[in-house]
Amino acid sequence: MRLSPSVVVAASTIVALALVPPITNVLQEPFYLGLFLRLMILAIAAISLNLILGFGNMVSFGHAAYMGIGAYVVGIGTFHAIEDGVDWLANGFLHVPLAIVASSLAALIIGVISIRTRGVYFIMITLAFGQMLYFVGVGLEIYGADDGLSLYMRSEFGGVIDINDNTQFYYLVLAILLGTLYAVKRLVASRFGLVIRGARSNERRLASIGVPVYRYKLIAFVIAGAICGIAGVLLANRTDFVSPDMMHWTRSGDLIIMVVLGGMGTLFGPLYGAAAFLLIEEFLSGVTEHWQIVFGPLLILVVIFARGGIAGAVRALEKFRG
Repeated sequence: MRLSPSVVVAASTIVALALVPPITNVLQEPFYLGLFLRLMILAIAAISLNLILGFGNMVSFGHAAYMGIGAYVVGIGTFHAIEDGVDWLANGFLHVPLAIVASSLAALIIGVISIRTRGVYFIMITLAFGQMLYFVGVGLEIYGADDGLSLYMRSEFGGVIDINDNTQFYYLVLAILLGTLYAVKRLVASRFGLVIRGARSNERRLASIGVPVYRYKLIAFVIAGAICGIAGVLLANRTDFVSPDMMHWTRSGDLIIMVVLGGMGTLFGPLYGAAAFLLIEEFLSGVTEHWQIVFGPLLILVVIFARGGIAGAVRALEKFRG
């Protein structure tokens, strides 16, 4: 059976990610283990954004706020576990559902208002809400305000898995990444996903035949926020630090770039985009501190000449071979 380039590239990417820990262990380069760990966490956040941006055409400039909410759940929990001696507040099995609930609730409130609008108005409302949450974080003096909060312990999972061991943590994140990809694939292929994709093409036509488009888009918005909240839990444990900067609109801009770079409306595009973004950043930052000056034109070239992003380029290769 002849495998398509898309399948080969996707499978190769997953295999390559699975091989990172043993390779970095042999090479004694733990830095790259941390780099790819961060890459996968941001890929999860980008996949969640792609659900509403790539498939639903909802350009959210406040999406990183949900990642910040998830991160602060971990930060606040571990802070009080140490300061007040309340050990159960460091429980990871508590952090994850709390992050999902908190980020989902925030997404619900923001979505109820923003989804009633379109275009630039939607962008500005999500941006405004994102910045509101950012300034809420800045005002939390007890948790470091704009200086952030250092985490002196990570989430504990009762001996089931020790995320203080970066290798175990790495494979946990990889499993969550694969689970997120599978869940989004099933969601997009379902009737729910068909409505979301149909609304992107012609929302008024769907509404005219009785489809509750607003409700579907709101649910997608909430699901995306919940997934991003999980990414926030992972990111806080990865960096051992949380700060309002995680919620700044520029972080949402980074996620948008990852989605566009990888390919909007594709399953693996956000993963490819996150990989390209972080690896190019790492390479260019080693060459010059003004790496954004070089990265900016590269992104413009991708937008102009490869509008489907990396995933689109792979699909174009399929057509060329066909």
